[in-house]
Amino acid sequence: MVTALPNGLRVLDLFCCQGGAGKGYADAGFEVTGVDIDPQPRYPFRFVQADAIDYVRRYGAEYDFIHASCPCQHDSDCQRIQGNKHPDLIAPTRAALEATGRPWVIENVGGALPKLRNPVMLCGQMFRLENYRHRFIEAGGGFVLDQPQHPEHLVPQAKMGRPVPPGHYGQFVGNFSGVDLARRVLGVPWMNRDGIRECIPPAYTEYIGTRLLASLLEVAA
Repeated sequence: MVTALPNGLRVLDLFCCQGGAGKGYADAGFEVTGVDIDPQPRYPFRFVQADAIDYVRRYGAEYDFIHASCPCQHDSDCQRIQGNKHPDLIAPTRAALEATGRPWVIENVGGALPKLRNPVMLCGQMFRLENYRHRFIEAGGGFVLDQPQHPEHLVPQAKMGRPVPPGHYGQFVGNFSGVDLARRVLGVPWMNRDGIRECIPPAYTEYIGTRLLASLLEVAA
């Protein structure tokens, strides 16, 4: 995908990690600022190291749109299997986003579905990626996201974290092999394994960004 011409709008990319979400918004023409509590030397856009919820409370209203990829470990099957505990940040993130008065989305994994409000599901098949990787998107602040048609899953998946046999799609989670393949399939050539196994593919957020632009044009008209 070719990065669009700048549209003059700013996206705040919260819990940005290595920048899967940010890349998609940049491809849609947005200026992107990422925020994460940990250093993210691979993040390809402007980066601020800070607590994401505190940052959006203080500065969120300065942006045109806010994307929040709350840490998914709390609701991840992998982490539950391993018995690891992580904070649940969806509710406090939503409260902070609502206070900004700006349009926003929260993105997370299927395990978080009971906590998301009227989410839209995105799948790699919707964007012709050789992958499924379902992600669930709650939209708010006046932004409405329609559910795209979900193509049938016809290609088998490799087992979680395992090498990808011929004729299969990879899951690319956990301590998986095939980093180069995952980079190509998901469109994230700058990421390492840690970033890949948690990222939202840029094609998903490019779609969200284009829908946002369409809705803003409708309001302006």
